[in-house]
Amino acid sequence: MTKVISISQIVLTQLTKVAQVSLTAAIALNCWVTPSLAGDPFGRGEQAHQIGDNTEAAFKAIFQQGNYPEAERYLKLALEKEPNEPLAYAMQASLAYSQGDLTGLNKYSKQTLEAGEKLIAKDPLRGNIYTAVGHFFEGAVILTRDGTVNGAPQALSRLRQVYQYLDKAEAISPKDPELNLLRGYMDVMLAVSLPFANPDEAIGRLERNAAPEYLADRGIAIAYRDLKQYSQALDYANRAIKGTPENPELYYLKAQILKEQGRKNKNQQLTQDAIANFDQALAKKSQLPAGLVRQIERERNSAVKQLNNSRR
Repeated sequence: MTKVISISQIVLTQLTKVAQVSLTAAIALNCWVTPSLAGDPFGRGEQAHQIGDNTEAAFKAIFQQGNYPEAERYLKLALEKEPNEPLAYAMQASLAYSQGDLTGLNKYSKQTLEAGEKLIAKDPLRGNIYTAVGHFFEGAVILTRDGTVNGAPQALSRLRQVYQYLDKAEAISPKDPELNLLRGYMDVMLAVSLPFANPDEAIGRLERNAAPEYLADRGIAIAYRDLKQYSQALDYANRAIKGTPENPELYYLKAQILKEQGRKNKNQQLTQDAIANFDQALAKKSQLPAGLVRQIERERNSAVKQLNNSRR
């Protein structure tokens, strides 16, 4: 039972960390643009699916600009004007989780699930995707509220439903970019956390079929970072930055990679470069969640200490 609980905790904790990224995405543009009405940001072309313009603007604010206050403003409009779009509720749920708001997480999890189930009749692919997402967040609520030991059985039940609905979506369109972005992030986080999992398959899913490209690159950079393959991680972080250079979270990711690369290679220049990238992320701290800012500052201080120690 201990092993099962451990795996369930890893799965749900890791998936929640990437929920904002894996449930949503933005068009890979280098600057802010006025969102098109009911656009599809996943590059499906003639097979485009539609979401509302405020929902699209919200995820652009997060993933192109890393601007959370702006995203929250658009999400309020989305929930009012686009009440049938589960993506908006999913984004609100993930924001609530990041802020430690269990009441909000519970509320928006239920609304994500309800909107996903309703969408199945009209759009089976996305309906099944976001029904899976809703069950995932419900599992996160259970673990947050009841703890790992008490909540594990219910959470595992929800997790099984997550993959049941993802499998249904994959049966409809196995190469769908939105599905593969979401599932790719899930598989990556599991693969780097569980000793018997194969990360190559998860990374391949992101490389081959996920879109937009800069979010796929970001996921691959995270995977290689956690696998301690820092040269590959840095390469994909730079690719992600090239796609969306205004997002401070990407400079934070790059800083993490450079810091570890500098520590591993005992290279002062890499550590200095890490500090510079931490600073670049913190230059836009007013648009980031307070908890994330504190984390970046702690890691920057650690990098400074690392550099000072290496000079002695």
